[in-house]
Amino acid sequence: MQRVSDKVAVERDGDVLVILIDNPPINAGSLSVRRGILDAIGLLAEDRALRAAVIIGEGTTFIAGSDLREFGKPLEEPQLPAVIRAIETVGKPVVAAIHGAALGGGFELALGCDGRVAARGAIVGLPEVTLGMLPGAGGTQRLPRLVGVSRSIQMICAGERIGVDKALALGIVDSIAEGDLRAAAVAFAAGLSGKRLVRDLAVPAEPPDAIDQAIAAAMKAGRGRPNVGAAIERVRAAASEPIDEALATERKLFQEFRMSDDAAALRHLFFAEREAGKAPDDLVGEARPLRRTAVIGGGTMGAGIAICLAEAGLDVVLIERDDDAVRACRTRLHDYWAGRTRTGRCNAEQATAFEARATVHTDWNALADVDLAIEAVFEDIGTKEEVFRRLDALLKPGATLASNTSYLDLDTIAAFTRRPEDVIGLHFFSPAPAMKLLEVVRGARSGGDAIATGLALARRLKKQAVVARNAFGFIGNRVYDAYRRQCEFMLEEGALPQDVDAALEAFGFAMGPFSVADLSGLDIAWRMRQARAALRDPAARYVAIADRLCEQGRLGKKTGAGWYRHPEGAKRGVPDDAVRALIESESAAKGVTRRAIGADEIVRRALATIVNESAKLVREGVASRASDIDVVLVHGYGFPRWVGGPVHWASRRGADLLDRDLDEVAAKSGAGFVRADPAVLR
Repeated sequence: MQRVSDKVAVERDGDVLVILIDNPPINAGSLSVRRGILDAIGLLAEDRALRAAVIIGEGTTFIAGSDLREFGKPLEEPQLPAVIRAIETVGKPVVAAIHGAALGGGFELALGCDGRVAARGAIVGLPEVTLGMLPGAGGTQRLPRLVGVSRSIQMICAGERIGVDKALALGIVDSIAEGDLRAAAVAFAAGLSGKRLVRDLAVPAEPPDAIDQAIAAAMKAGRGRPNVGAAIERVRAAASEPIDEALATERKLFQEFRMSDDAAALRHLFFAEREAGKAPDDLVGEARPLRRTAVIGGGTMGAGIAICLAEAGLDVVLIERDDDAVRACRTRLHDYWAGRTRTGRCNAEQATAFEARATVHTDWNALADVDLAIEAVFEDIGTKEEVFRRLDALLKPGATLASNTSYLDLDTIAAFTRRPEDVIGLHFFSPAPAMKLLEVVRGARSGGDAIATGLALARRLKKQAVVARNAFGFIGNRVYDAYRRQCEFMLEEGALPQDVDAALEAFGFAMGPFSVADLSGLDIAWRMRQARAALRDPAARYVAIADRLCEQGRLGKKTGAGWYRHPEGAKRGVPDDAVRALIESESAAKGVTRRAIGADEIVRRALATIVNESAKLVREGVASRASDIDVVLVHGYGFPRWVGGPVHWASRRGADLLDRDLDEVAAKSGAGFVRADPAVLR
């Protein structure tokens, strides 16, 4: 074996040069890797005894992407296009041997090779658009020559990762190695008689309608971000522009977008997500074994959690209060998987297997051997007490007891047991099968192994975990409660629900707060406010408009009316004159002279309030890292990914402007508002 750089080595396998990339843990395509591959290709060109080469990754993967840490600064030579150009012009075949992941620049490198042999379990994809950029080393030009324009638009704009069977069917890989990958790739390379470059292929012809549909879907899913449009334009250019001209334009756009605000925000979020899934340094422990699980309460949330567990390969027993509830829960589970089968998201065999893993009982003795029980009952402390006392008596030693509570005190719940070290919070978001966020809540006495078990479960469920300390609302609902209150202040001062929602959706939120409230149900927050009424500072500003709506039975979409009217079949709520009259009446009763509030003020006050509450959470230690709050708000509350989260937004806002925003919010919020120091977020 010969080293050509500190990350790349070469060795001969007969007359084939094997180029080994060794840059753990993911073999990122760093500068040293690029230099090493380029030097190895130079050796291939110079040695007449060599007839071909194979590029393969050491360890568990091919090249799982470029080194994102390089993307916020000038790139050093050689850059990836130069490496690929050397592969294409060397005059001898070069084959990519793909195992693990070939993503981003790794996949583009493979597309520049003369062949691709993949191991079972490998995936390929171009995630650059999801990181605020577009492929910059030929992805928009070579992929369409293999799969066509419409399929390339789908893959590139969604950052789709596809497995080897689909990749083989699409012609992306040439063969799948059933045995040793290296041996299969060397044999494939030795069998090639010359160069067979993707760049020399013609882009397959397609009906214009198929391309138009792919473009419309990509722009909608990508929220019309500029890099999405640029990626689409470049893919379409593959069919009409000379490839070298198209590659140069692609690279120019890539260089521009990688330095954009969107790309910086998404890179921040990429690293924040990986940090958030780690246990705090002061919690040491290993995850407990997980095989059998239980969910107490089979309503919408409980059934959703059970679906997540069953689809992750875990046996789950649901406990319901009576036979009618058991039947309703079974129907809920069956209907979910039947719907997934109808839409092609799983096949009938998978649906049957998932449903078989989830059993529903009224018999609590079925819990005797479970490893983890998750309570998902009514958000009432008395009801929680009854559940946890029964769990404490029934569950085996070492089992983990978890509550899905959104607001209640986890330490109070843990005190209902004789094993508070086994009690954690697992706060799922609704609908549980679709929402990626999972807050893992540590109580004052939660053990390190219990928290590690919660984090391991999140990974198994493919959810984004964030660890939060026990506090009212944990991270997400604590921030959202402050945000909601500020938006209600603006209603009292002169705005209407549709004004606030429109302004915040234009900023990038998936939904405005009043649309969200109608969708989730106004009664949830109402019960929380009622439960905490005695704790509220009598001098603090309080807006009772939402309470008045609930008193009138306007609980949101489920009752046909809340902040909006919800006619049958309507996709969105309709502004309601009755709500406007109620808001104006409440303003008048307090002697508030209503005024026009513009979109800029709405966004500025809403975001400043979120940042203020975030600073308080970091100062109090509820959030371990400021970036954890970004992860929570993006994954659980519809904050726009391309802004990077509220903490990242605040860092780009600038200290002077942010202080001005916070001063404005403090002045307009009145008594009860505590202004925080945003410096703790830096």
